[in-house]
Amino acid sequence: MSNVVVFGSLNMDLSIASDHMPILGETVIGHDFITNPGGKGANQAVAAAKLGASVRMLGAVGTDAFGDQMIAALAEYGVQCDHLLRTDAASTGVALITRVAGDNFITIDSGANMVPRIDYVRRSLDAFARGGDVFLCQLECDFDTTMDALRHAHDRGMYTVVNPAPARELPLEVYPFIDLLVVNECECETLTSIFPDDDRAIRAAMEELAGAGAGSIAITLGARGSCVYSQGAIIESVPPAVRAVDTTCAGDTYIGALVAGYARGLTTEEAVALATKASALATTKVGAQQSIPLLVDLD
Repeated sequence: MSNVVVFGSLNMDLSIASDHMPILGETVIGHDFITNPGGKGANQAVAAAKLGASVRMLGAVGTDAFGDQMIAALAEYGVQCDHLLRTDAASTGVALITRVAGDNFITIDSGANMVPRIDYVRRSLDAFARGGDVFLCQLECDFDTTMDALRHAHDRGMYTVVNPAPARELPLEVYPFIDLLVVNECECETLTSIFPDDDRAIRAAMEELAGAGAGSIAITLGARGSCVYSQGAIIESVPPAVRAVDTTCAGDTYIGALVAGYARGLTTEEAVALATKASALATTKVGAQQSIPLLVDLD
């Protein structure tokens, strides 16, 4: 089995439910406030670990109480943190989440997530990564460092997976270094100017991204499921019907499950089915990492 290395963000989520989003100047009464370890990088690492992969986390937290909690939560879920940075230069990242009618609105203070540079990532990968291991990254850390890390991981023979979130364009020259590109509808539109609202648009977007050099492409479509382009074929997956209460971690769960399936040697079809079911179940609980199901839950 391959290992999974995640370079990404670690945020403490401060989440509150509301009946509606406040307009400018309005104060609303919320309810069901929770704090929960999150961040796209940490969430995806936990999802991969909960769903059967051996995972190591790269990134940074502050030398504060939130940093202590982030590391403790990752360790509890089996994510290795021996190469995680602790820094006095910034506080641990924070995400402010408002939950409204099963959806969410998020504001982030990146904090320590912007501290790591390529020398740190390169030293870490050179210390433990092997050819065939998975390297997974997002865009909540320093952008240039993330792009350089992606290239270095690919040159080492790792299977590189990129989730370009928050959405922004990628340099054309990095696409050949991406073995799997995972985007949601908004990220797809940012990269291709195509919103994947029907089969024709989905195919056009996938062909454009593949033409740019990405090896495989996965587009998540919310309640509609996902489509994955791999080796010239398109795999469609529809999620089971569930009662969604919080979509905060659904996308991260999908990505973590997908790379866990790859690392465990599943076929693409099997990995997509695992990711689809896991992400659907994640919407049935409030919170980020605590909402991610275990492999046994999917049975």
